[in-house]
Amino acid sequence: MAQIGKFGRTRARVARTSRSIDDVGRQAVFFARAIAHIPWAIRKHPKEVLRLVAEISMGTGALAVIGGTVAVVGFLTLASGGTIAIQGFSSLGNIGVEALTGFFSAFINVRIAAPVIAGIGLSATIGAGSTAQIGAMRISEEIDALESMAISSVPYVVSTRVTAGMIAILPLYSLALVGSFLAGRFTTVVLFGQSSGLYDHYFTTFLDPVDVAWSFVQVLVMALLVMLIHTYYGYNASGGPSGVGTAVGRGVRLSLICVVAVTLLVSLALYGGSGNFNLSG
Repeated sequence: MAQIGKFGRTRARVARTSRSIDDVGRQAVFFARAIAHIPWAIRKHPKEVLRLVAEISMGTGALAVIGGTVAVVGFLTLASGGTIAIQGFSSLGNIGVEALTGFFSAFINVRIAAPVIAGIGLSATIGAGSTAQIGAMRISEEIDALESMAISSVPYVVSTRVTAGMIAILPLYSLALVGSFLAGRFTTVVLFGQSSGLYDHYFTTFLDPVDVAWSFVQVLVMALLVMLIHTYYGYNASGGPSGVGTAVGRGVRLSLICVVAVTLLVSLALYGGSGNFNLSG
């Protein structure tokens, strides 16, 4: 529709900016409510939390055939660990130091590859599924029915899923990290024929337990953001099935941005420009 009156385009831009700011405020309030109700959800709805943990980790129905999120995140991290080993062995071999491939696996997998891949897998599986489920509940008026039965919908629908995601991510990421390490070792030692002792020496030398601990913290923050973002878009979905699809797309888009942003901020805060390691000799 054409803008009527003076400065129509300027008023339209100001209105869009105002709506964007309002949306950020609504998201912040929703996130605060969801986090504040986590203790209530654990205390009042423990069976629902356990059901969601099982559904998130191993899947239900047809998804259980391939293992749910375990299989998806595991496959992604196995592939990324093998790719890092291939690129590291090839690139370092060009300058005659392919022995440092173990360093690549210990350094890049922990700090960058495994957390980012795990975050992407969470967004594509747990996050998108939560948005679709809650969105379907919203458009079919199930959430309104919960409210009519004096059941607070935010703790029961949202906080339980956020809690389940935070619980499930720790063993999931542990398996993913071990898988990326095994994939890098298998590729380098078995496929490329490097000495296992040589690979293990550089791998253990540069594998810092502090980096591993921070990678778990990083993934926990990612999981929290992914679950909050996707539950928000599902909870506020409208417009029928097409509106649920739009909500899933918006949730995936924003959560992927947050995954990369968390990785960038953690890297800048912890490692800065030096990388926190010395390679000499």
